[in-house]
Amino acid sequence: MASMANLLTGLRLLLALPLAVAFAQPELLDARVAAALLAAAIGSDYVDGKLARRLGTASPGGQLFDHGTDCLFVTACLTGAAVAGQVPPVLPALVVVAFGQYVLDSYWLHRQKRLRMSTLGRWNGIGYFVPLVGLAAARLDAFSGIAALLVPAARATAYVLVASTLASIVDRATAARRARGE
Repeated sequence: MASMANLLTGLRLLLALPLAVAFAQPELLDARVAAALLAAAIGSDYVDGKLARRLGTASPGGQLFDHGTDCLFVTACLTGAAVAGQVPPVLPALVVVAFGQYVLDSYWLHRQKRLRMSTLGRWNGIGYFVPLVGLAAARLDAFSGIAALLVPAARATAYVLVASTLASIVDRATAARRARGE
């Protein structure tokens, strides 16, 4: 039987496609529904790992499922936002490259049995949700007074994430060499 934490992660996985479509074509999904689904996805991400650790069901496989789902979710949603011209199209591509490097570095290069996290990568993982929240909020009536600021702020945040993701990729690529003192 799947653990409760994995069910929460699975919920986020199921929300990836409808939210990606909602970011690409906002008229297809009511703004309140899109915001609620995004909040549910973020909430599931916040709770799943904590729940797994509390229930004693945390595992390397669960961690990979959680982080892989995060990658798929933010990549899909950022791709939708890129299709709509709201974030640079290079960002979702960089998310995939950084995640692939994270997995290969952890399991192949360092031969660990679990993902090997980095501080910058962790902050980027959280940061990828920020432009999505800004874009979703900009569509809500409650934020209509600042909607004209939220979209450019989300776009600017996405450009900062492009730079920080590139920095993370370079940092991870050079970490092994630095550790050997080269």
